[in-house]
Amino acid sequence: MEQIESRLADLHSGPVVLVCQMGKRALIAADLLEPCERQIAVLAGGTNAWINAGFPMVTNVKTRWSLERQTRLGAGLLVLTGAGLGLTVSMHWLFLCAFIGLGLTFAGLTDICPMGEILGRMPWNKTTHCKTHVAAAESDEAAW
Repeated sequence: MEQIESRLADLHSGPVVLVCQMGKRALIAADLLEPCERQIAVLAGGTNAWINAGFPMVTNVKTRWSLERQTRLGAGLLVLTGAGLGLTVSMHWLFLCAFIGLGLTFAGLTDICPMGEILGRMPWNKTTHCKTHVAAAESDEAAW
């Protein structure tokens, strides 16, 4: 939702349907787009209402945490660790809290997050490069 105004050029000229889980954030995004005079529709009640109405839904069973969520967890754990060790072991551990605060401030000011970059390279965040059935069929046709 924070990117919707800056990504108007990505929207096609036809109608746009905004969807979120409960429908509230989609309504907020629709209000943001109202001055743009686009054909905007919101899925009332969100995906929850869609599922409750018995309509089909494709879901992904295996989900990954977003990099933003992983970064918040990592920063929070490091700050808690630094504070705990600073109170029990040595006051020098409080520098860890200051370092994380400096990193978060840098990330907020520059939109560059070294912790996010590192987490993005971790094995659990690697994408698989499996061929889909469509891509496999297209490559087989191209081979002929």
